[in-house]
Amino acid sequence: MYKVALNFEDGVTRFITTLPMETVADAAYRSGLNIPLDCRDGACGTCKCHCESGSYEMDGYIEDALSDQEAEQQYVLTCCMIPESDCVVTVPASSEVCVRSQQADVHAKLTDINRLSDSTLSFTVAGDQVRAMHFLPGQYVNVQVPGTDQSRAYSFSSMVNQSDESVSFLIRVVPEGLMSTYMAEKASVGDSITLRGPFGSFYLRDIKRPVLMLAGGTGLAPFLAMLEKIQQVGSSYPIHLIYGVTHDTDLVEMDKLEAFAAAIDNFTFSACVASEESSWPQKGYVTNHMEPGHLHDGDVDIYLCGPPPMVEAVNSHMQEKGIQPASFHYEKFAASK
Repeated sequence: MYKVALNFEDGVTRFITTLPMETVADAAYRSGLNIPLDCRDGACGTCKCHCESGSYEMDGYIEDALSDQEAEQQYVLTCCMIPESDCVVTVPASSEVCVRSQQADVHAKLTDINRLSDSTLSFTVAGDQVRAMHFLPGQYVNVQVPGTDQSRAYSFSSMVNQSDESVSFLIRVVPEGLMSTYMAEKASVGDSITLRGPFGSFYLRDIKRPVLMLAGGTGLAPFLAMLEKIQQVGSSYPIHLIYGVTHDTDLVEMDKLEAFAAAIDNFTFSACVASEESSWPQKGYVTNHMEPGHLHDGDVDIYLCGPPPMVEAVNSHMQEKGIQPASFHYEKFAASK
């Protein structure tokens, strides 16, 4: 049995004790702490934390969830981490969120399906249980594919609309994908949809300095929810979003970004397209458009959501340029069938 100190980002420390061969995630849950967690088998990366001291065993995870470089830097997946000594683990979430976050099934009705482009669609669900959902802008839920026992993870692309008890999502259209096929070919307004969550430590923190948001593809979704929240509460600090896609047709929800730019005094955004065949004026990757003025000499909070290659590219870019932001929060996702 080993003692593990969980240091949360709001300065609170909680102590748990692991049983023989028990993972940190299971020990925390047994102790009443809902630290970020989803798949429980080393596949999603939701439970990624940093081990400040101590030794441990950690096997059975995939590289998309934790890269070799991250493992060398003592990052851990608490669902796979079995302590071999007393440990100190830094959790990238506040203690308040981890204590109060309770995942539950939410049953709703499909109220809208909108094909935004060849590669992207949005859908909206509504219902009494949706109205009561408590999540932070940036978090995600697992959505069960109707008619199957499979689920897919999607970030909220809006906050809950209390007037019609609805919430929305963006999804990438994946050829032969379970959810893509259902939404594109089988879904009808009124269908029952089950959500489970919320999950994730990628969420908007209190804004205490300038913010740089980096979105890749449907990684735009959590930022739409964040911006909706910022529109409600305001911000005295500048916020800039760089939205990158592969092809011109992948650019979606530009009208919403324009509306946020008009409604939020300190918000600006730009979009770029990687394809050399693009007719969009700004080409390349988001790293090509990260200007010194967006970084405020490191006094900036960076939020990044996109596919694994984009996340790794941004990480490498910041290391090469010696960029050390005040905080760096990221979530990487891979489209699944």
